[in-house]
Amino acid sequence: MKARLRIAAFCTALLLSGSADAQSPYPDRPVKMIAPFAPGGPVDIVARVLAPRLSQGFGQQFYVENHPGASGNIGTAMVAKAPPDGYSILVISSTLVVNPSLFANLGFDTTADLAPVSLIGISPQVLLVHPSVPAATVMELVEWVRASPGKYSYAHAGLGTPGYLAGEMLKQAFGLDLVAVSFNGGGPAITSTIGGHTPILYTSISTAGGHIRDGTVRALAVTSAHRSPALPQVPTLAEAGAPGQESEIILGILVPGGTPAAIVERLHQEIVRLMPDVRDQLGSLGFEPIGSTPAQFADRIRFEIDRWAKVIRAAGISAQ
Repeated sequence: MKARLRIAAFCTALLLSGSADAQSPYPDRPVKMIAPFAPGGPVDIVARVLAPRLSQGFGQQFYVENHPGASGNIGTAMVAKAPPDGYSILVISSTLVVNPSLFANLGFDTTADLAPVSLIGISPQVLLVHPSVPAATVMELVEWVRASPGKYSYAHAGLGTPGYLAGEMLKQAFGLDLVAVSFNGGGPAITSTIGGHTPILYTSISTAGGHIRDGTVRALAVTSAHRSPALPQVPTLAEAGAPGQESEIILGILVPGGTPAAIVERLHQEIVRLMPDVRDQLGSLGFEPIGSTPAQFADRIRFEIDRWAKVIRAAGISAQ
């Protein structure tokens, strides 16, 4: 009898030990947040705003690593191929939904190899023109470009960037012969527009805000469905006579596909909890805080991939 009791006690201890291991708290070691762009951009800034707050909330270090290159694909692939244990997190922008149509071979499947955690924020772009452009509205701009096919150009920050695709969408909607001129980033692009060399530009509100206030560029419309609190006097594209042209820059967090649902939900809950604390920082970058559910973010990703695939195919754009 005593032997059986000892065996039973031993088995119970094993079961309890296994249960404790299965329910060990997450995280129990540092968590890496990968920003797949160089330091200083919106993705890097947001990652570094979130990291210390997540560290405080979870009681473990969350730290940022930058892995730029290939329009964000290098860092994104690192997370897509990482163990699905919640210790590698991706902070990403709109390249997530553009690159599947832009690159012939990403090296990963965006919707299968990555699990959405939360859409962090959204930001409209703003359509700008040089003050010399004789157009005070979007429709006047369309007529101005139509009157001289192939004469005028718009600047953009590089292949597949939101400003490039917004410009192509405008061209497709109105059948415009407008030349796209690529620059190495948003700064050089808006500098060219300020100089009058490329008189039209779509760019982020954070890039454009000071120049709009200084009068070196004129804002014709924002690309969101509703007016931006940062530029309340600027109409939406729909209000300006160009419906169906909405496009927003997105910021979100994902983990490797197959990460346990409990970990995804734990991360999501903490991100939602800290959204009020980062509202001002996101706002300074032109972003409206969101804190969506994983399912809502997954739906948004699928919608955006389909939307930009149509624009990219129609424009004949390819990274290879």
